[in-house]
Amino acid sequence: MSRVCEITWKRTAVGNNRSHSLRATKRKFYPNLFYKNIKDPETGLVYKIRVSAKWLRTLRKHWVL
Repeated sequence: MSRVCEITWKRTAVGNNRSHSLRATKRKFYPNLFYKNIKDPETGLVYKIRVSAKWLRTLRKHWVL
């Protein structure tokens, strides 16, 4: 499974490690993802989604979990 937030579409980014001598080697920046069970109030179904920590904070702010 790929490391992608299902809401914000945050995904793995690439960049460089920089040593003291400024040599560049490739590295990856992974998103901070969590699995969260979300209940649909209309149907009562529970969905398991993979979301970023930033969106999880937004979810807690606007919808009480």
